[in-house]
Amino acid sequence: NIVVIVADDLGYADVLFNSRWGESVYFRPDNSLVLGMVFHGLAQAEAAAVWKPFFDWVRAAPADYAMPSAPRVIAVPARHWWDPVYLRRNLPETIVADARPGAPENHVFWAGNQDEAGFFLHGYESAWLPATLLRRDRQARFNDAVFDGSRHWKVSLHFNKGLAGAPPDVVAAAKDTSMNKAVMSAFALAIIAGGGPPAYPGMPGPGPDLAQARGDAAAIAKCIGVLRRLVPGAGSYVSEAGFFDADWRRSYWGGNYARLSAIKRKYDPTGLFIVHHGVGSEHWSADGFTRLA
Repeated sequence: NIVVIVADDLGYADVLFNSRWGESVYFRPDNSLVLGMVFHGLAQAEAAAVWKPFFDWVRAAPADYAMPSAPRVIAVPARHWWDPVYLRRNLPETIVADARPGAPENHVFWAGNQDEAGFFLHGYESAWLPATLLRRDRQARFNDAVFDGSRHWKVSLHFNKGLAGAPPDVVAAAKDTSMNKAVMSAFALAIIAGGGPPAYPGMPGPGPDLAQARGDAAAIAKCIGVLRRLVPGAGSYVSEAGFFDADWRRSYWGGNYARLSAIKRKYDPTGLFIVHHGVGSEHWSADGFTRLA
């Protein structure tokens, strides 16, 4: 069962859907739940108190739930959040340092991003999830959809990426951009993605496992399909979306596309700047080299 999002008095809507909490959670096919939340404006003890009822609830049912490692609540001064020297000295497990001899101390990257360095994507999909899913009368169906989707692939919910509940001035400013308006009412962006190790032309080794890649792609498609049936026309985040989305114009930009297309025709009438599934790319061949009649 999935409880972080919907359990009475313990759920996201009750204690985490506010300006103090963000980041992500992951629901995996093996029934494991990974929490990677970030908070601000709270002392470490206050943040721990928010989660105590949930962890007490988990510990009270050892026959049903287990925690392979004890939860950690860490408070770091905000000014050090992107401070590589501080992280190397105080939270070395969060980063990977440049191991080359003589490398500067500030040459680091987040440990959680290691798999993304040059990886060969098997599939990548996203969907904006509206805050209405958090209503009591919709939580059970949402719970079922997340669980059903996770039977196929890992479901990750990224709370930093939705603007539901943001201050009015922030929402107003976002409305004056080209983003799909679904972001304004979304409490999270669901990302369903997977890939393999780097694969480049001429790279030594056997190359990508295409059979596995196609199998993973099919599983990812089934997973995101469950969520899209829950939220038809959910839309996607243009920078984290499906490469093969046939409805990309609506998914990425919603009702903004007509205006974007007009601007494109005005300032780039010859189509000098074309990218895959970018504004105006429907007028070009898939490789971007031939204008279509």
